[in-house]
Amino acid sequence: MPQTLSTSDMVTPGSFSPPPTEPTDGEQAGQPLLDGAPSSASLDTLIQHLVPTADYYPEKAYIFTFLLSSRLFIEPRELLARVCHLCIEQQQLDKPVLDKARVRKFGPKLLQLLAEWTETFPRDFQEESTIGHMTDVVGRIAPCDEAYRKRMHQLLQALHQKLAALDQGPEGLVGADKPISYRTKPPASIHRELLGVCSDPYTLAQQLTHVELPCFSDKTNNLEAYVKWFNRLCYLVATEICMPAKKKQRAQVIEFFIDVARECFNIGNFNSLMAIISGMNMSPVSRLKKTWAKVKTAKFFILEHQMDPTGNFCNYRTALRGAAHRSLTAHSSREKIVIPFFSLLIKDIYFLNEGCANRLPNGHVNFEKFLELAKQVGEFITWKQVECPFEQDPSITHYLYTAPIFSEDGLYLASYESESPENQTEKERWKSLRSSILGKT
Repeated sequence: MPQTLSTSDMVTPGSFSPPPTEPTDGEQAGQPLLDGAPSSASLDTLIQHLVPTADYYPEKAYIFTFLLSSRLFIEPRELLARVCHLCIEQQQLDKPVLDKARVRKFGPKLLQLLAEWTETFPRDFQEESTIGHMTDVVGRIAPCDEAYRKRMHQLLQALHQKLAALDQGPEGLVGADKPISYRTKPPASIHRELLGVCSDPYTLAQQLTHVELPCFSDKTNNLEAYVKWFNRLCYLVATEICMPAKKKQRAQVIEFFIDVARECFNIGNFNSLMAIISGMNMSPVSRLKKTWAKVKTAKFFILEHQMDPTGNFCNYRTALRGAAHRSLTAHSSREKIVIPFFSLLIKDIYFLNEGCANRLPNGHVNFEKFLELAKQVGEFITWKQVECPFEQDPSITHYLYTAPIFSEDGLYLASYESESPENQTEKERWKSLRSSILGKT
């Protein structure tokens, strides 16, 4: 989970028992909502468990889970307003004379909650009204300790910096938006092959990881950027394989990418691994039988087996769990890297969300569902915050970003030009592509 700013008098999340509450709608009084807790509760009860008191602070896991899922039921600005109202009501912050002893116990917990909220979900605070709710409630406790006002100022500064960084939007992940078609003699910009830029598989795997980690950073806030990079890498791999005129050179490129994919697996970069395998399995590449006959394919089949979709990607999920465990027990940043196959991660989250009801027949929030969602999203947040331990090589990453790639038709034409069509269907497509792309009959 994201680390929040802390001071010496801040509490440790989860160090207090849940607040006593009256049973509602069949809920058990005072029962925590994590670790043996009820699998559902009313929205009011869930909000109540988010609100700290002088003797209670919600578990960190609960805060993240509820803030992540609550937006399905209540707007973030409205939720913050209700939390602040409950704080004022329960701590009697609207009274002329405050209970300073109680406020001094409550104040650090309130500021810790606001810090965790603004750090993890900064976009919830883009509207001025949300800032107003925070400054109002903190302003009420500030007379008891001026350090609260200073802490609030630091919190708002950090929030504005984070929002400013997010507003910059995703950085350009690819240089060539439109794949080129095909030319019989590639121009100089294309003729510069990847092997001429980087001939060491381990180095390229490291540089791919350099691309992937920023791709999964906070600046990238839309799914299109993830998909765009994955597709680019697939087509780049296929282009590099189909481009050489001689099958010996093509086989050399295939074996190089097999070694790169293996190094990606060892690093824990499963997204690049799957993109490379997908590129090598594209039809224009897989049909090059004479080329593949010169390739030592044993290592490739092992990698294919690891990413086999059979059994809902059972082998990959086992490997991912192993990488996640390594990351948890890691002593170096090199061992902390986990870059999941992103499309499958999104698919898992989508089906979990669509396959389970948000509310149960009795009207309760299906909190068990959101605990599982929070677990998956929380793991991803942890993984994407790892700093890349490898030294960046600008010449290699620039090539990965900007090297022109063939379109699908261009790949097929390059493939047919390398190894002639084998059947009537391929012959007709080759003829059509030569006519449309090269202007030849």
